[in-house]
Amino acid sequence: MRKLATIASSRKGVWMILFFWVAIAGFLSMAPSANDYTVNTGENDLPKDVQSVIASEKVNEYFPDEGGLLALLVFQSQTEWNEESVSEVDQVSRWLDEEAPFTTIDSIVPFHQFPDHVKEMFASEDGSTIVLPVVLFENLEMAEIHHTVSGIEEYGQTVLENGTLLVTGPAGIASDTIAIFSNADLVLLFSTILLVLILLIVIYRSPLLAIIPLVAVAFTYQIVDRVLGLFAANGVFEIESQSISIVMILLFGATIDYSLFVFSRFKEQLRIREDKHKAMEEAVRGVAEPIIYSGGTVFAAMLVLLLAQYGPYQNFAPVFAITIAIVLLAGITLIPALFTLVGRRSFWPFIPKVGEKTLEKNRFWGKVGSFVTNKPIIAGGLVLLFLVINATNLTNINYSFNIIQSFPEDMNSRVGFEQIEERFPAGELAPTTVLLENKDGFTLTEEEIVALENLNQELLQLDGISSTTLPDREGLESGGSHGVRLLNDSEQALKFDLVLSMNPYDQQSLDLLDYLSAEKDELLKNSGLESEQYALHFAGETAKSADIRSISNWDTWVVASIVTFVIFIMLLLHTRSFVAPIYMMSTILLSFASALGFSWLVFEHVFGFEGMSYRIPLYAFVFLVALGVDYNIMLISRIREENRKFTIKEATQRGVALTGGVISSAGILLAATFAVLMTQPILELFMFGFIVSVGIIMDAFLIRGMLVPAIVTLLGQWNWWPSKEQIKKSREVS
Repeated sequence: MRKLATIASSRKGVWMILFFWVAIAGFLSMAPSANDYTVNTGENDLPKDVQSVIASEKVNEYFPDEGGLLALLVFQSQTEWNEESVSEVDQVSRWLDEEAPFTTIDSIVPFHQFPDHVKEMFASEDGSTIVLPVVLFENLEMAEIHHTVSGIEEYGQTVLENGTLLVTGPAGIASDTIAIFSNADLVLLFSTILLVLILLIVIYRSPLLAIIPLVAVAFTYQIVDRVLGLFAANGVFEIESQSISIVMILLFGATIDYSLFVFSRFKEQLRIREDKHKAMEEAVRGVAEPIIYSGGTVFAAMLVLLLAQYGPYQNFAPVFAITIAIVLLAGITLIPALFTLVGRRSFWPFIPKVGEKTLEKNRFWGKVGSFVTNKPIIAGGLVLLFLVINATNLTNINYSFNIIQSFPEDMNSRVGFEQIEERFPAGELAPTTVLLENKDGFTLTEEEIVALENLNQELLQLDGISSTTLPDREGLESGGSHGVRLLNDSEQALKFDLVLSMNPYDQQSLDLLDYLSAEKDELLKNSGLESEQYALHFAGETAKSADIRSISNWDTWVVASIVTFVIFIMLLLHTRSFVAPIYMMSTILLSFASALGFSWLVFEHVFGFEGMSYRIPLYAFVFLVALGVDYNIMLISRIREENRKFTIKEATQRGVALTGGVISSAGILLAATFAVLMTQPILELFMFGFIVSVGIIMDAFLIRGMLVPAIVTLLGQWNWWPSKEQIKKSREVS
């Protein structure tokens, strides 16, 4: 720490550090940006060995011509589509079949060629909605998907006079995702810069204290963006669009936090010594270790996500780990160098003078520290009660696996999806594909046909299944019905659909698919297909969502447990105490549970949200636990330092007073930067930003400001057990 402090503050070291950061940022400007390589497809989210993925691969293997990316064209009219108005739908269909300038379309349903009685099969019961499927080729670039979908919608607008055309389905959702994120990152960037600038000026009333951290952010952002771009361009890992938004917030928040920690300690030292280089050297000695451990906990927590099985969780790990590593390096080199270069003028017009008393400048937190240390049971008990009450609401949270509910209500693909949901049976939104294998090949003998009819009846008897597309006896004997192929070319696989009686993304639907997957052997046995030559598989969105739920739940428990353990070990190493890490970790976990419970209360009763994305709890846990422990580390480090000169009670009071201003300011700024995510058009980001902001405020003010100091006061010298040296010093001071 001594060498680091000397390099980061010496005249020569300051210029060397600045030259290094400028050179690296300049060199990396030639590299691609991370934004050029973001993905939204989610093709490889699940492990290859889960049942829905195996089923999907078998469907593609046996029926290779039926794959592709589905776009659902939703034609909506205020009245029933009649013979005259349906000709407009014919025109769109004919254009797609014969004239559309797209090389991305694999196949379409030739609606314009069908007789009237067949066309009626594509319309809703009230005749107001017609849905036509269009299949795009697989593995298209996102830009190609967006160009195709937007082109179809634009043509529909020019042709349709009696209705509207909206494109939904996977292709429509992918296209809209590109559209809503096209300018979102720029809005997020400038909103965050403006917010941070205003808050820093309001809190510290010094323009340079606002500008210097933003200069550090600019360098850090440039380097992080291009480093991530290089990795993504070379296929090392994928970057999700939403992760870029969160990376930007993490970068801003952490860089500003470290800037506050540095200049707060720098200001203290400038009141003790005249030389700015010596002042920064002492400041870095005081904050370098807490910053390294703080950044290290975040870095370690992010890397733990690599242990997850679910693709999006894994993809977040390297993106966030690289970001926090670069921010941490800036916190102990670039930020001290910038403040040293500007010196006392950083604090203009309130320039610190030698001889000023720091404690007198922190009167509010001094009073809080006195109250907590004098009445620790009351102060800590009230906070504990508040946190526990909020945490009890965790059991009331409803989790959603319907990704489209996270998009804006006026987004075309969501409006189209909801129109289908309203006008057609719920299960038709995403039927479940049933694939039955026969290694010896289907012969469709009398015995086999009877067994298939039995299987159909077994399925229809289950609660939640409305219908199937398995043909009647005549259709089975001919190998299909209504032009739908039942058997593959080798006749080793038979495929049909299950239509559920409920929304395919509801929890009950996922429960049903879990049951079908677990009981598929029993279903075959009861149907008379128990021979080893038969195998049953379920594919589709509901089957995939059921597997996602199972894996996400497992990942959440595994990652949360390991993150807790890793951070606990790091706290042991930092505090050199077994007792302090226990209550530090426990209070942070309680804070997370309280923030999540409180947020759901607001989401449900204030905003009227019906569900929370299943991914939010894990993301919120990793961020809140990793970032929240920063403030505990800063506080405990200062109390331990003060305890070398004062009793534990006085050290705690001084620790709260001396760190109160900077930690509360850092908490407000970090919470505000995450709150900017609430301006994004994705509900998942809104909820995530809200939860993390609430949790950070709880950590900065309630946990760090009252609960932890109360616990420290009550434990006394046992805070540092089994560090005999610290206990001995505490007794000598007492």
